Amino acid sequence: MSEQKVMVLTGASRGIGHATVKRFGMEGWRVLTCSRHAFDPRCPWPGGEENHIQIDLASPDATIAAIASIKQKIGGKLHALVNNAGISPKAAGGGRLNTLDTDLRTWGQVFHVNFFASIVLARGFKDELSAAKGSVVNVTSIAGSRVHPFAGAAYSTSKAALAALTREMAHDFGPLGVRVNAIAPGEIETSILSPGTDKIVEQLPMRRLGQPREVADAIWFLCSDQSSYISGAEIQVNGAQHV
Repeated sequence: MSEQKVMVLTGASRGIGHATVKRFGMEGWRVLTCSRHAFDPRCPWPGGEENHIQIDLASPDATIAAIASIKQKIGGKLHALVNNAGISPKAAGGGRLNTLDTDLRTWGQVFHVNFFASIVLARGFKDELSAAKGSVVNVTSIAGSRVHPFAGAAYSTSKAALAALTREMAHDFGPLGVRVNAIAPGEIETSILSPGTDKIVEQLPMRRLGQPREVADAIWFLCSDQSSYISGAEIQVNGAQHV
């Protein structure tokens, strides 16, 4: 019997993360889920609770501490790390936080979760990823390449930085046999969507929202042998919104 492949996924509790757990579960992978919430027994996948790590990625100390406990669970090989966790704080009343209104603590919190955690985890699991000839996928955003009507300045710049980090990591992890890529979702039908998104959808070439499973399929592709010579890429999953 072939070995069961193992993935660590951040931001697992909803939306794209939820769909990704189900997609990899279908393929027989063991998925270790990380989120700042305790495991929700309503999550419909096997082995969920013992494979869940409650971790606040906004805290560098907590993130570094969690690596040791995750290493014990994965036992030497990690086939995929998917950095999907992201926060996008809003102003009072749900408004967009721009560069003039975002206080420094908020910048710091957003960058810790959306950017620094990705490299802290990848570096922490360097040996396990290398042993498996594994794959890292960073989830960026359409907001990383243009001003978005709803995504705030800290969120957008953290995603732009994560796209640049993907290139740097692909360069540095490549000699270890590890591929590093990013996917940049556009308007995906999840709870993070802001009111008014329907106005954006009217302008999209495909005239519809993306579904979380369509993003999960792109993540699957980048972690599978089908993408074995793809590294340092950022795949747009946005119905041609970027064109």
